[in-house]
Amino acid sequence: MTATSALSPSRTTATAARVLRQLRHDPRTIALMILVPCVMLFLLRYVFDGSARTFDTIGASLLGIFPLITMFLVTSIATLRERTSGTLERLLAMPLGKGDLIAGYALAFGAVAVVQSAFATGLAVWLLDLDVTGSPWLLLLVALLDALLGTALGLFVSAFAASEFQAVQFMPAVIFPQLLLCGLFAPRDTMHPALEAISDVLPMSYAVDGMNEVLHHADLTTAFLRDITVVAGCALLVLILGAATLKRRTP
Repeated sequence: MTATSALSPSRTTATAARVLRQLRHDPRTIALMILVPCVMLFLLRYVFDGSARTFDTIGASLLGIFPLITMFLVTSIATLRERTSGTLERLLAMPLGKGDLIAGYALAFGAVAVVQSAFATGLAVWLLDLDVTGSPWLLLLVALLDALLGTALGLFVSAFAASEFQAVQFMPAVIFPQLLLCGLFAPRDTMHPALEAISDVLPMSYAVDGMNEVLHHADLTTAFLRDITVVAGCALLVLILGAATLKRRTP
């Protein structure tokens, strides 16, 4: 039988359930996705132990960046492993379309992202005393969208890697430029005009801007709504591209 083209909720949820069962038997991956962002935030807080104000300034931004990076790394490697082991080819020989597979992976890792974002946000706000003017629930929303964006990017780039080592190598190409240009190290409007223009089309810039909006404003702002819309739209677009470029197996 050949893979179907229409997206099916039943096939998508079945794929997500299979991925979650696999993750349940891989405690190291679960620890990487859920605990590493929390550990990094904890370390950061006490790196700036003598300057809590500095932690307040950059902590919210990193609350969104850390989940994005970890989800990108884990998702790209996990998807590539499916392809190199032949599992992906066997699945797509069944009545399972590429869209079902990508959506199933996104749903499974999205469920993990909810847990990851909840742990990281709770740690930052209630244990590490991150001073946030807006609602912590809005911080959680942005952190979750950032994690989903990392998942989408990981699924997308896995199609272009031939080994797990190559998947890791995509991080400097995909993540690091966004990290440098997102406004974490310097305000984007103070950058060279060419770099500022590039930063305006990178989704991590809007992730950081969204976190900063919650950090400094008590109410929803138009800029915040724009930021989360861009991040969510980019995640959806990359997922569609991931389904279009997904390969059955690695040559």
